[in-house]
Amino acid sequence: MAREKSNGLYLSVPSFFKCPISMDVMKSPVSLCTGVTYDRASIQKWLDSGHNTCPATMQVLQSTDVVPNLTLRRLIRVWSDSYLLSPASNASFNNHLAFDSLKKLINNEQTQPQLLSLGTLSSIVSFAKLSIENRESLAKLDGFVPTLARNLRISNEIEVAELLVTALDLILPEKGVKEQLINLNSDDASLSPFTFVLQKGGLDARISAARVMKSLAAFDNESRRVIADQITLLKELYRLTSSETDLKAVEAGFAALIAVSTSRQSKKELVRLGIVRTAGKILSGPENTVPVIEKVMKILEMVSTCTEGRTAISEDENCVTAVVHRLMKVSPAATDHGIGVIWSLCYMSRDGMAQESAMRNNGLTKVLLVMQSNCSGTVRQMCGDLVKVFRVNSKSCLASYETRTTHITPY
Repeated sequence: MAREKSNGLYLSVPSFFKCPISMDVMKSPVSLCTGVTYDRASIQKWLDSGHNTCPATMQVLQSTDVVPNLTLRRLIRVWSDSYLLSPASNASFNNHLAFDSLKKLINNEQTQPQLLSLGTLSSIVSFAKLSIENRESLAKLDGFVPTLARNLRISNEIEVAELLVTALDLILPEKGVKEQLINLNSDDASLSPFTFVLQKGGLDARISAARVMKSLAAFDNESRRVIADQITLLKELYRLTSSETDLKAVEAGFAALIAVSTSRQSKKELVRLGIVRTAGKILSGPENTVPVIEKVMKILEMVSTCTEGRTAISEDENCVTAVVHRLMKVSPAATDHGIGVIWSLCYMSRDGMAQESAMRNNGLTKVLLVMQSNCSGTVRQMCGDLVKVFRVNSKSCLASYETRTTHITPY
């Protein structure tokens, strides 16, 4: 599989699709008596120059007749229809086709707006997946992002919407794409296609939609507000975390909710949807994937800053126990988030149920261990607050742990 660059755009071409003379994709493949196939124009020029040998093998030709290679022609046509960006019947299949076809397509769309076809979008997505260089070139192509955004607004076919969202997800990390998309999608109506994909799309497309929402919310405060105000959108992002066993989907859903749900109202909505129950179920289960557990702990820490969240965590039979159990077993980030959850419930709210649950699961010992670790000053201070609370409520010998041990930082 050859990989060629044309105007900054990379195109993977099967080597046997190329003419051995011109090295371009063959338009009309024909075979000599030696069995070697060439593009008709190239081999005819060779023969017309007076040569009587096969260019590839240098064998003397017993006959200069050429035979059309219909099987290879069909293979090239199938490949071009599925792989190239705009396989027009009169297109010249050479190294410049992909870039030139895409530019022409975008220019025509800007002057005479029309929906991009399913085939064209499939080709764009396939092309973008090939390499970082391709994605950079697509992002830099003038009018490409507006074309995708406009098509996404007016499309009512789920297959088309899925491909548009996937294409945006692929190029979103490239320089300048987020800014363009935010300028083009600054109102509630622009989010409807993403909700549509999250509701009706396949799993991969739903993951892409969640990633786009996460990127936009993390990048721009106004976008975050607009997304958070869409209750249906929040519901679909939550559904991604709660109804799928695919870890990529779960992680993408939690990442999007973390980026979006910074307001009190959005946190309350997540609690209402059942995010605490879902988080508790994951933490108390066998799942040990670090990025997933970190995000679950983070979302619990976020909702624990509102009354509704603290109440839900305290009343959930799994949450506090699971958070304490996971302390120092996952990663420093997960530990920090876990301490934040316990501190909100046990110290700030003085929740008796949460305090009892934490102490019953050896919470004091674990908090003391966190204090001795390389944690931040803020986390160490929260641990100190928790030790005071647990010390008052503890009836075990652990209550006097800090008085008998000199290596605990005083508070």
